[in-house]
Amino acid sequence: MRMVYFASVREDLGCDQEDIAFPPHAVTIADCLQWMIAADERYARAFSDPSKLRFALDQRMAKPSDRISSDSISGANELAIFPPVTGGCL
Repeated sequence: MRMVYFASVREDLGCDQEDIAFPPHAVTIADCLQWMIAADERYARAFSDPSKLRFALDQRMAKPSDRISSDSISGANELAIFPPVTGGCL
């Protein structure tokens, strides 16, 4: 799956995107995050508080409980992870 990172997540990881092959038991966004956190300390730092992250599956907003795939044909191709966006007009 193509992983795309934005803002502070990108800065923490030192890359803006990468391809990751998740194990079969990683079926939700939360599962993927937990697997990544266990796999590498840099993910543990970047995803230290998942409640402060936002997600998009194939460019549609998603929740941590959303499934990344139901089967190999209809599964998502891209998971974007970013911190909440703030700001506005001055």
